[in-house]
Amino acid sequence: VNLRALTSWVGIARLFAVVLSCLTFSLVASTGRFGGPYGTWCMFTWCFCFAVTLLVLLLELLELYSLLPLSWDDFTSAFSMLAALMVFTSSVVFPATFISSPCSSNQCARQAVATTASCLCFLAYAVEVALTRAKPGDISSFLSTVPGLLKVFEAYVACLIFSLLDRYSGEPGLMWCVAVYSICFIITLLIIIFTIGRCLTYIPCPLEKMLVGYNFLALLMYLTATVLWPLYSFRGQSRPDPCDRNCWWNKHLGITFLTIFNFIAYLVDLVYSTRMVFL
Repeated sequence: VNLRALTSWVGIARLFAVVLSCLTFSLVASTGRFGGPYGTWCMFTWCFCFAVTLLVLLLELLELYSLLPLSWDDFTSAFSMLAALMVFTSSVVFPATFISSPCSSNQCARQAVATTASCLCFLAYAVEVALTRAKPGDISSFLSTVPGLLKVFEAYVACLIFSLLDRYSGEPGLMWCVAVYSICFIITLLIIIFTIGRCLTYIPCPLEKMLVGYNFLALLMYLTATVLWPLYSFRGQSRPDPCDRNCWWNKHLGITFLTIFNFIAYLVDLVYSTRMVFL
């Protein structure tokens, strides 16, 4: 038994994440108000993060992770980054969807406490990411470096974009943007999977330079999407009135901002990757 898995700073952060995620989904489940796609997503996030983090703790406590055919450091780094992003999204979506003002009932109080616990759970995962991130000059697993963590961020943002896609067929500019999102997502996801599965060593070319080339190509593609998506989405069309959260205009505006976020992420990724390879 490796007690350091629970007593180290990373282990303590994971324990907090387990307790807080359990508290969050328990409080939300007790209210009975988590229906619809947004509520289902939030409950899935908290339950998924709770289960995987608990499994990680058990495997490290019993030192069984070495038996798994994967890169454990890459897996835990990628998961902590993914969990932080998922819990952060749920911490924003849940109160915006289910908590109404004024908040005076017992049910609303439990929802507010659940939101607070979700925010603290996000901080626990963010601390884990900070503790496990490779420092400059360290020889570490790829997904614990800044470019590796950015790969997880880029794939997650692409998933959010896919969840908002609506009314894009028939417009060549919008269809090109969807192709950009899909191609970059698939390649980024393959890089993450191959890294965790220790398959990158079988690629018959310099991996670091290949990643720099891919980041540069993805940056150019996202640059075109950053220009074309709002141009073709809002050209000659004003915001409908009324426009609820399922309104196409709001969804396209969300995709516009997410595209900008991913463009910035690929830019930072390219800068860091170039420094790692050439400097």
